[in-house]
Amino acid sequence: MRTAAGTESDGSDGERRNGSDAAGIVVLGAAAAWSLITAAAHDGRPEGFLLAVLAVSAGYASGRISGALLPVAAPGAGALAGIGLAVAEPKFAPGPQFAVPLGQAGATAALLTLSAGAACCAARSARTPAPRLALWLLAAGAAVTAAVLGSAVGFTLCTAVVLCSSAAGRTGRRGLGLAGLGLVTALVTAAIWAVAADALPDGLTASLMGRLTPHRVRLWRDALHLAQGDQGLGVGPGRFGELSSTAAQALPPDGKPHSALLQLAAEQGLLGVVLLAAAFCWVLYALWRSPRSTPVALSAGAALTGLAVIVSVGDALSFTTVSVGAGLLAGVATARPLVDGAPQHTADARARGVRPTP
Repeated sequence: MRTAAGTESDGSDGERRNGSDAAGIVVLGAAAAWSLITAAAHDGRPEGFLLAVLAVSAGYASGRISGALLPVAAPGAGALAGIGLAVAEPKFAPGPQFAVPLGQAGATAALLTLSAGAACCAARSARTPAPRLALWLLAAGAAVTAAVLGSAVGFTLCTAVVLCSSAAGRTGRRGLGLAGLGLVTALVTAAIWAVAADALPDGLTASLMGRLTPHRVRLWRDALHLAQGDQGLGVGPGRFGELSSTAAQALPPDGKPHSALLQLAAEQGLLGVVLLAAAFCWVLYALWRSPRSTPVALSAGAALTGLAVIVSVGDALSFTTVSVGAGLLAGVATARPLVDGAPQHTADARARGVRPTP
């Protein structure tokens, strides 16, 4: 029987979750609208960007539904599907596959990282030891799969996600953990911008260029040059390949700068970058207000942070499977399970500052 305190807590948290959902609709809607505006201004092709927004939105909605109905089975099945896709399709595009730092493809590393996060979320939601152990082994299996496929970054990030999820069980400070993940993402994106702007010391730049490949760094610098030419509207969605001399030299050319951050800066101006940052901040905010337990929220946050690192140095979000997977994981981790007692809702609500009335 629900107490008055529990009712008040549920109502307050429900209002906050509705607020985070509304913020997500605004951010994703604004991103889609801005791509159309910049495309109209420069005769661009926004279809690819709009497809990515649609894929994330559809994945998020599906995750919210499946996470509410099957809080353990849904992320577990998603993890299996992600690993299966990574094994069955190690090469997602006919374009050049950069051996470092993303292994066979950024999409492979991204799928395995998301799979590890989904398996950790499922393990954290399981109530009995046997399924919990199986799901932990599944999460570890994502890291092993990355190693077998030759994805060093995928292996590193999958391992980091599992370790973060393990540590999340011993902390109740969800906000502090999510803030730390946001800081990691900010530092990575700042470093990438500095490399593109050639603002780092020569020795550090040479070291990073050796790992990132000179071709990728030249693509980044072309993107930054185009962004500086029109900071307001950019050159238009889908037009980087036409205007970048480095992209034209690739065999075969794929027309991408291999960095979501710099691609948006070049094609949609600074506002496009701001909207990308706003979308990531919205995900962290939704996880902060999630009715799921803190370990589930932090596990998903760690995996999505790993994805943010990958897309900062690659074009993984160009693949629909990755975009859908990101939305699914975020949706599952922010869904309120319909099973009685599944979410640790009241305790986490108090930890986030919701004070029920006695």
